[in-house]
Amino acid sequence: MDLKELYIVINVSLIFTTMILPDLVIAPSEKGGKGGKGVFTTKAFKVGTIVEISPVLVFTGKEYLHLAETMLYNYVFEWGATRKKAALALGYISMYNHSYSANCEYEMDFDNNLMTIKVVKPIKKGEELFINYNAEPDNKNKVWFDAK
Repeated sequence: MDLKELYIVINVSLIFTTMILPDLVIAPSEKGGKGGKGVFTTKAFKVGTIVEISPVLVFTGKEYLHLAETMLYNYVFEWGATRKKAALALGYISMYNHSYSANCEYEMDFDNNLMTIKVVKPIKKGEELFINYNAEPDNKNKVWFDAK
């Protein structure tokens, strides 16, 4: 296999598989509310580390309205250029808790229905990984629930 073929295989495998670093675990979280859970690490991560790439299930605008009446509403992301659709991320992505000073960011790939989590601040072993639900790590705009 030459380099071009290897590149194609790697890209195809990223599109069709979930990649979660083995150093991530789901555990009880103080930020997750009563009985809530979050994503934690068992090793330190440097800025720029991609910790997860996951496919998403995309819902139409009409389906999104129905989701708003269920508990899934708190786990979906607005999706698409117009943000009129919704997506439920597989893997751990829907388990990351919110912080106005997040140590990770998420990127949305609308063409391939993927989300990526990348470290934006150094994370120590045992720490919880956070994303800002406003899509920017330090965005202070109020989210739809009481967040500290």
